[in-house]
Amino acid sequence: MANAVLVSVIENMEEPSWIAGIEPFLQLVMSKLGIDGEEVSVLFCDDPFIRTLNNTYRNIDSPTDVLSFENGETYEDDDGTEWECAGDITISLDTLPKNAASFATDENGELKRLLVHGLLHLNGYDHGEEHIEPGVEPVCDMLVKQEKLLRELSSEKIIE
Repeated sequence: MANAVLVSVIENMEEPSWIAGIEPFLQLVMSKLGIDGEEVSVLFCDDPFIRTLNNTYRNIDSPTDVLSFENGETYEDDDGTEWECAGDITISLDTLPKNAASFATDENGELKRLLVHGLLHLNGYDHGEEHIEPGVEPVCDMLVKQEKLLRELSSEKIIE
């Protein structure tokens, strides 16, 4: 089997030139994680949009970089293949360059981090109160796995 990755941008937002690279990158990540038969959607948005989601679902009235919404339901497609809807990843393109600067990386590296982070959340990982900090090695399983994957995928390019 394979996985399905659906990628979109919010209404009235210009589609980034690199958007076609999201699906192959996530397919590669899912393969490395041994994920098979999942459907994941990725929505790119701006800070006002993600701020509303963050306020609605987390009671935090500020924008954030990435939100994940687990689904976990299964469905059967027209061919009789059963899929698990892992859920949705929402990423703010306004916050992406700010994070990249904060982490002293390029936007490609930061985008990969946000995608891997969101995908791990959709697959049951959590990091509690721990967050990635420059110069600090993570200790929780999720962030250790995230950083290991990112090192393995360091040569992959989404944003040229």
